[in-house]
Amino acid sequence: MSTSNIVARQFERIPERTVLVLLENMIWPILAVISLLVLATVPRVFTNTMALRLMLFAAVPLGLVVLAESICLLSGHFDLSVGAIAGFSAVFTAMVLAEWSLVSSPVLGVAIVLAVGSAIGATNGIMIAKLGMNPFLQTLAFFIIFGGGKLALTTQPISGLPEGYVAPGGNEYVAIGILLASFAFMAVVFRYTAFGQAVYAVGSDEEAARAVGIRTDRTIIAVYALSGFFCALAGWMLTGYTGLVSPDIADDMVFPAFAAAIIGGISLFGGRGKLLGALGGVLLLSLVETALNVGGFDPTLIEVVNGIVLLIAILLYNTKETIRERVLSAGVRS
Repeated sequence: MSTSNIVARQFERIPERTVLVLLENMIWPILAVISLLVLATVPRVFTNTMALRLMLFAAVPLGLVVLAESICLLSGHFDLSVGAIAGFSAVFTAMVLAEWSLVSSPVLGVAIVLAVGSAIGATNGIMIAKLGMNPFLQTLAFFIIFGGGKLALTTQPISGLPEGYVAPGGNEYVAIGILLASFAFMAVVFRYTAFGQAVYAVGSDEEAARAVGIRTDRTIIAVYALSGFFCALAGWMLTGYTGLVSPDIADDMVFPAFAAAIIGGISLFGGRGKLLGALGGVLLLSLVETALNVGGFDPTLIEVVNGIVLLIAILLYNTKETIRERVLSAGVRS
């Protein structure tokens, strides 16, 4: 008998509703346990308020990419191009503002970066919903195209951006506020609006959603457009955080984004999970990374730890699904 089955049998003794609530919110007890371990081994993470503030500040760009990925996952789709969209949007806008000098207004710069990301995301959605492209192949193609597109635009870091453009992302309070407001706003949208319910319905069963009158194609296009918007927002925040735009900006964000979303309880197959849980996943990854940095570990270990966290996330996901199926089956039998 597998470990997940052994664990699942223990949960059969607990009331069904209690188990389901625990599974939906498992990120928070996990975060509490990891926080206690960090407090015991690297107490400076919590006793040094500067380290804690920097942890939240540095988590803003990844958090927005996780939000983008989570929206796609809830609809039963995924997006491998989230990092490439964030990076390309930031590089293209930086070229417009600083290298090509086509625009000098910071407000127009913000409009451009968000429009570029949203347009790329919407194109992803159109290719998938209207032309029937496989989401994996479509977003992989855009991952390659726009990842390479950054280097085609420039191989040198771009500096000299307007102060008003980089200031929001460079201010920790504003950046953290944008992250929290984005998660809160989308959580309300997904909980209380017809669009949010349509996304969950499409993620649970696309054919059934279409049968009850939901315009699944429009929903999917809107999901990818929103994903592109938040990717672009991440690219803008990352630009402010670093003060310039490097050609490798936002590289290697896609796998941590998946890890944070899965740890946060978002289903890989759509239709289940909460966006606020994904925010918990972001906090968990950031806490682990901060503990490694403050503890003086080799920076190269961070990539290894991220991989281990992703593996643990997958194991947790499998265990969670096994428990859920057993509990629901037991409820049906009774």
